[in-house]
Amino acid sequence: MLTAKEIRESYKDFFRSKGHTIVPSAPMVIKDDPTLMFTNAGMNQFKDIILGNKAAKHTRVADSQKCLRVSGKHNDLEEVGMDTYHHTMFEMLGNWSFGDYFKKEAIDWAWEYLVDVLGLDPANLYATVFEGSAEEGLSRDDEAASYWEKHLPADHIINGNKHDNFWEMGDTGPCGPCSEIHIDLRSDEEKAAIPGRDLVNHDHPQVIEIWNLVFMQYNRKADGTLEPLPAKVIDTGMGFERLCMALQGKKSNYDTDVFTPLIDKIGQLAGMEYGKDAKVNIAMRVIADHVRTIAFSIADSQLPGNAKAGYVIRRILRRAVRYAYTFLGQKQAFMYRLVDTLIESMGEAYPELPKQRELIMRVIKEEEDAFLRTLENGIRLLDNAIEQARAKGSTEISGKEAFQLYDTYGFPLDLTELILKENGMTLDHAGFDTEMAAQKARARNAAAVETGDWVIVNEGEQQFVGYDCTDIDAYILRYRKITQKNKEYYQIIFDRTPFYGEMGGQVGDRGVMKYLDGETIDIFDTKRENGVTVHLTKELTTENYIQSAVRLIVDEEARQATSCNHTATHLLHEALREVLGSHVEQRGSYVSPEVLRFDFSHFQKLTPEEIEKVEKLANKAVRRAIPRDEHRCVPIDKAREMGAMALFGEKYGDEVRVIRYGSSIELCGGTHVENTGNIGMIKIISESSIAAGIRRIEAITGERVEEAINNVNNTMKEISAMFNNAPNLIQTLRKSIDENAELRRQAEEYFTERINNLTDKLLSSARVINGTKVVELTGIRLPEVAKGVAFAVRAKSPEHTVFIGTTVDPSGKPLLTVMITDDLVKDGLNASATVREAAKQIQGGGGGQPGFAQAGGKNKDGITSAYEKIKEILSL
Repeated sequence: MLTAKEIRESYKDFFRSKGHTIVPSAPMVIKDDPTLMFTNAGMNQFKDIILGNKAAKHTRVADSQKCLRVSGKHNDLEEVGMDTYHHTMFEMLGNWSFGDYFKKEAIDWAWEYLVDVLGLDPANLYATVFEGSAEEGLSRDDEAASYWEKHLPADHIINGNKHDNFWEMGDTGPCGPCSEIHIDLRSDEEKAAIPGRDLVNHDHPQVIEIWNLVFMQYNRKADGTLEPLPAKVIDTGMGFERLCMALQGKKSNYDTDVFTPLIDKIGQLAGMEYGKDAKVNIAMRVIADHVRTIAFSIADSQLPGNAKAGYVIRRILRRAVRYAYTFLGQKQAFMYRLVDTLIESMGEAYPELPKQRELIMRVIKEEEDAFLRTLENGIRLLDNAIEQARAKGSTEISGKEAFQLYDTYGFPLDLTELILKENGMTLDHAGFDTEMAAQKARARNAAAVETGDWVIVNEGEQQFVGYDCTDIDAYILRYRKITQKNKEYYQIIFDRTPFYGEMGGQVGDRGVMKYLDGETIDIFDTKRENGVTVHLTKELTTENYIQSAVRLIVDEEARQATSCNHTATHLLHEALREVLGSHVEQRGSYVSPEVLRFDFSHFQKLTPEEIEKVEKLANKAVRRAIPRDEHRCVPIDKAREMGAMALFGEKYGDEVRVIRYGSSIELCGGTHVENTGNIGMIKIISESSIAAGIRRIEAITGERVEEAINNVNNTMKEISAMFNNAPNLIQTLRKSIDENAELRRQAEEYFTERINNLTDKLLSSARVINGTKVVELTGIRLPEVAKGVAFAVRAKSPEHTVFIGTTVDPSGKPLLTVMITDDLVKDGLNASATVREAAKQIQGGGGGQPGFAQAGGKNKDGITSAYEKIKEILSL
């Protein structure tokens, strides 16, 4: 029986023999595609080629791609763990042709690999072909069907509808018919009872799709019409986990050696056995699946967070923690202990896992610990909601309360339902759905974008010339109108551009496009999308000028400031590694004209001395005015030989750009200064933690440092002027502080003496009502006096005594103070409950302990009635 590792390598070997170049998996987290957060298909890394934005270096390519499907069109999250074949993170084996072979070869090679190489029984295989669509004006894909007829009997070739057999990249863009290969893994008895063809695409767990062959031959326009693609593309994707299930004779993906090591480890840690209990089985499958997703995302530089991709990863992690908590009895973090097992299984194929082992484990453990605390808080909040509902005679919790738990506190809905069921309560599902729908509507409205078709003006590819110049003549290749939040702007792609599009943490350039007649249009931003620089403008010149040449001019001042900050990140990276150790690696950055932000792996707060050392080393490199040593189009292997650092989570091509400043060598596509002296100076302005094992420094350079120094100098001058420009300001400040401390001590002594005198006076005039001494203080403007007297009264009269204070401070805010001695508290009096009730008279609230409490309010005119209310409650 082939192992998972052997199956993966056999696929690559087969397509290598067919002239394919084997490329590494792209990161699971996508950086330069605004339409996607995660790689959800093998074709994602080739979108720029498929869209025609970039020429293919290799016309035949194959790989094993790590993918994630948890949101949008491809959302398998709720099925994960419930069935045997859905996953969040999965591997997709794929082969591509860019304008080379098409349907015949794709079908013949798929058959050859599955049947001749792997030995799958042809009798168990079925192929689907696109049945056509009258509304699209498309006929049945008879071409694909004819190729399948060489391999399969007619009753194993099945027509499929547009939903199943017409693949589209999105609402617009490349698309085409596809042919899916399905396999029937049922027993002979089951096959005899019901033919496999009747179960294809009917969600049967043992009659499943394993390979999809996509024939991209059309382009979908914004109006919905189709036009032929100039270069046809083959894009295939085979589910690696499902293929392993078929080859290893299993009925579930989770029974293959892709998952069994993880499930065995989970059982060992939880003290439970897989296969004995349905709920435990589901929990183990969920955790085994989810820990892969979480570990790979962290290795690809996507940490759990509160927004976008980070929120998706956090949600997956919390789903796994919830299953462990509820069904495996795990009240402490344990999922991080699965990382070593995962590395043993997949570390060879994906070296980022062992490389990032410590970071992955630390992040997962911290997230587990944090959510376990959230679970405890959520359970407490839910218990309160249950208690309040019962007090009202209800057995239902409102949808709004459940949604608040879910949305604000991250408390899973299914756990809410489970706890309610255990307490004989129900949930207002309609109310919850209403709240959820309203939130989704808000999100859709905020992100709603109307995108027009690209208007083709000229043919050709774009050339970036921004490393060598900041202004150049260019022609428009294409443009389109974008409408978002009732605002319109244009996206323009030129044949040549000096503008750097936002990428690698560096913001996009801004500047202008100028026509020969002098008309100027602002370019307010530039983005990098699918390998192309897209220029954003709020207007576009008249159609008469669309074909004309324009002058593209980058804002040089902003570019230079950005370049200074980007080069500074390289110098800081090197300095951090020298001061803290070689474990330091960049985990993200943000570079703009104003500031730089640099995230790096390190497991403790930097000391002031370490920050100072880093700063000094970086500025030493600045003062040396080291010239930029730039190497373009360097083969990736040669770049590594040069010592250039490759960052995990980044996708590098076959050729890269290397930037060297002395001993600082990095792979980088950003803009940089000619020599480090251009930076002027680097100043670190903050250092903080952003996640487990991840620190962040922010810094400024050049003119910003000069401004900061001037601000400090001006502040010091103002402070010095306050002390009559004393020659030794520090000595003068220290003397002033000492004098203030002595004055404060004297004031406190005086205050204590006043409190004692006032207390004695109030005690001597106190009334005794029903055996209780009542000490009253009214008409005072300082709230701290009431509190001081209350404690002094307790100290001097510890039994049978009540203190009532009412004050209105200089701002007009009323305050109630009540002190009750311990013996009266034991008899049933309660200061906290008393002030809460009385505070209604002053439109306020408060509380405290049974023996002492205070309450503030908004209505000072109610202070007298509040005072009377206190006496009424205490029967005084």
